[in-house]
Amino acid sequence: MSRSLNKVTLIGNLGSDPEVRSTTGGNRVATFSLATSRSWNDQSGTKQEKTEWHRCVVWNTKSSQLADIVERYVKKGDKLYVEGRIEYRQWQDKEGQTKYSTEINVRELIMLGSPKGGGDMEGGARRAPASKAKAAAGASGAAGAVAAGEDFEEFPGALEDGDDDLPF
Repeated sequence: MSRSLNKVTLIGNLGSDPEVRSTTGGNRVATFSLATSRSWNDQSGTKQEKTEWHRCVVWNTKSSQLADIVERYVKKGDKLYVEGRIEYRQWQDKEGQTKYSTEINVRELIMLGSPKGGGDMEGGARRAPASKAKAAAGASGAAGAVAAGEDFEEFPGALEDGDDDLPF
């Protein structure tokens, strides 16, 4: 049996604040444009740069409130890691013209920090407050990424114990 894979991994910066809306069924969806850039030297040694813009779509699901997290914590200029799949859509506009769209349906998102290093953790990475991260638990791997920086509330003395068996 043959298998297939549709997986996209991007690291880039937001071009504008995310747009969040609710569908007629009450589901929340966030959309944003993510810029990725590459640079190279051409044959004459001149530095060249190209920026690609990716339309990203993030849905709230039964197990994930990722669109709500995007709405609260993601802003223009932020550096993000997104993982998802490519989807192509087509529709008819008001004049009957066929329109096409290529989107990244985001399943996982990690906030890496702002372009100016404005994050609150070493290296510019940011995390959501622990209470918000707990509410997002179950957002596939994304909530794990958001929740990874939580304080050790369940084991308050774990980091204070200086006597451990670690070899380093």
